[in-house]
Amino acid sequence: MKEYMKEGVRTDSPFIRLSNISKSFAGIKALNGIDLEIKPGRIYCLMGENGCGKSTLIKIISGVYAPDEGEIELDGKIMKHMTPKEAMKKGIEVIYQDFSVFPNLTVAENISMNTEMTRKTKIVNWKRIHSQAQLAMDKLGIALPLDETVEHLSVANRQLIAISRAISHDAKLLIMDEPTTALTKCEVDALFEIVKRLNESGISIIFVSHKLDEVMQLSQEIVIMRNGEKVADGNMTDFTKDKIIYYMTGRKLTNTSYRIPQNVNSKITLEVKHITQKGGFSDISFSIKENEIVGITGLLGSGRTALANALFGISRIDSGEILLDGKRIRLRNVRNAVLNGIAYVPEDRLTEGLFLNQPINQNIAVTVLDKLSNKIGLVKSASIRNMSLEWIKRLHVKTESDELSVHFLSGGNQQKVVLAKWLAINPKILILNGPTVGVDIGAKTDIIEMIKSLAREGMSIILVSDDVSEIMMCCNRIMIMRSGRITEEVMAENINETELYNKIRVQEE
Repeated sequence: MKEYMKEGVRTDSPFIRLSNISKSFAGIKALNGIDLEIKPGRIYCLMGENGCGKSTLIKIISGVYAPDEGEIELDGKIMKHMTPKEAMKKGIEVIYQDFSVFPNLTVAENISMNTEMTRKTKIVNWKRIHSQAQLAMDKLGIALPLDETVEHLSVANRQLIAISRAISHDAKLLIMDEPTTALTKCEVDALFEIVKRLNESGISIIFVSHKLDEVMQLSQEIVIMRNGEKVADGNMTDFTKDKIIYYMTGRKLTNTSYRIPQNVNSKITLEVKHITQKGGFSDISFSIKENEIVGITGLLGSGRTALANALFGISRIDSGEILLDGKRIRLRNVRNAVLNGIAYVPEDRLTEGLFLNQPINQNIAVTVLDKLSNKIGLVKSASIRNMSLEWIKRLHVKTESDELSVHFLSGGNQQKVVLAKWLAINPKILILNGPTVGVDIGAKTDIIEMIKSLAREGMSIILVSDDVSEIMMCCNRIMIMRSGRITEEVMAENINETELYNKIRVQEE
């Protein structure tokens, strides 16, 4: 491990030490007796299911929250009242999922923002702003146009701007919250190279992620939390994937690949023939049977989401035909699709799948209000509640009440509510677009097992995802898309994760 330079003396003393940290909100303990040391020049992974206390711990470290109990020692000094401003002065920087960049400002302005604000000057020195921004990017080995407005840049480049801003402010500890959620595999690899470069320069990294493969690839140390407590920590080499999952969830989870039951004689439910949508996809043909889970994968921009949207009537096809149970159907809109027994769990549950300020029961019931209403169109609240409670129980949604606003649920439980909403219509075809994005390992396992169970019961499922492990775990057949076309189809039993990943990457090249 790199030694840390402090006032000319080499030391491997912790940059920050937390002792017996506790924090409560409205009488509920979010953190309980946390002890943690972050040493210079190490990459730490902070893991735990949603609601375990990770976010609260990050906010304690960065000065957003003050602990109710315990002590914070920063750079050898006890911090009695640390504020976010004080934390930044000491070199603690947090990059949240939204990156907190200003889309209407330029690259240079975004990178130099924090440094310029601390100067408290009334005159803008554009030469200095550009020089600071260029210096920060040079440290990362990246090149972005300084005068380009950030709103015109990709998600990956926005993240690089956030990192550049952090190191331009002399960061000693960089906390990255779910930094790879919206990135392609290539962008993730590029990000990891930059993180390693920062680490080699002596900057400590706390990497928060749900993705085990990424965590084990990047991190040197791991800290695992459950129910507000630290349940395990240590060198990453001492932890296996199964061990991490056990500490996170408190249970042993087993995931086996899906195979169609041998004792069934499945019939074709959905068939698409040479369908094309200008700007989306071209000449797509495939069929799916009862009991099947067919995967559609590919890089961003491959056309996979455009195809999913068309199969649910969100957008129309320009040519070709779609057959359901052997009969041609026209999907003019979403209502058409629902009436034909097609359901769709969208890519973004927050903007496309939920009414966040409405209670759980109304979110679940919204697709079947006509079935719950009486002859004059009135819906009894008891009917809504009984139906929603049934789905909450079946999908293991963790909540104190079905009347709780969906906004307060964890990502995994929100996704289960979206699933319940569409399963309530008893669909023949279920289309899932990235069904486990942003959910923790326990909820991911629950969702995957539910998908397999639905298929065994006879449902036809189309799983759209760029998560190779998810595709391999769920699907019996996999189609790879590139530039709006299906370029290859493989049987899951004839391929492994590495081979599938390489096939997708070949598509990119």
